[in-house]
Amino acid sequence: MEKRDDEGDEIDLQLHLAHSARMYDYYLGGTTNFAADREAAGQAIAVFPSARVAARANRAFMHRSTRLLAEQGITQFLDIGTGIPTSPNLHEVAQGVNPHARVLYVDNDPIVLAHAQALLLSSPKGRTVYLQADVADPAAILTSPELEQAIDLRAPVALSLIALLHFVPGDEDASRIVEHLKEALAPGSALVISHGTPDFGPAEAERITQVYAAAGTEVRMRTREEVEHFFDGWYLLDPGLCPTHRWRPEGVELEIADAQVAAYAGVAVKQ
Repeated sequence: MEKRDDEGDEIDLQLHLAHSARMYDYYLGGTTNFAADREAAGQAIAVFPSARVAARANRAFMHRSTRLLAEQGITQFLDIGTGIPTSPNLHEVAQGVNPHARVLYVDNDPIVLAHAQALLLSSPKGRTVYLQADVADPAAILTSPELEQAIDLRAPVALSLIALLHFVPGDEDASRIVEHLKEALAPGSALVISHGTPDFGPAEAERITQVYAAAGTEVRMRTREEVEHFFDGWYLLDPGLCPTHRWRPEGVELEIADAQVAAYAGVAVKQ
């Protein structure tokens, strides 16, 4: 199956291969997934039965953290590793608080590019822009024309790296990427991260890592200490780094066990 992007170029979606973005869409109950994705997701659920719970807790964390930062006055959001649009998207949450909010979505996935128009339905007073780029090259993101259309780096920016960095297997590479992005942001900016961990179930984490590897996606789960390192030099907001469902929960999340989520989340501010 092929789609065309806005310039008319064909996009090969490789629907015969499982893809992590479509697997995540399946966990969330979405419809942008196909037989190979459902088969791989089924294998993941077989070794980690709470995969759907973990995905939904991660999505809820994105909603809560975005809403908080918008309420605290941040009007610019840089979301890298956007994934397949599942409403409400980040810009819907931010612009629900402040219609003037501006969002740059970034992903290197042709699947996301094929659905990018769903990410561009901005509030009339705000702006959303989509950039096809790879987090492995943060300099290209920061110097892109698309970033200039949506983001003023002289003012605070909320940088969201939601469920992204565990798909950057090299520890030095992941640290380099995060530090490059952090250095470019003005004081008052925020860093939002969620990240898979083996801390609550090492055997399950190893098995799900193997499932993703078999589907062609390398995964690097990290410990609490390793995830916390990404926030070095910035001030972690309460409650600090914690399982995703425990970050400023709104009630029902606390019925979930830490092992069901198997991920950490945190929000830090540059002072």
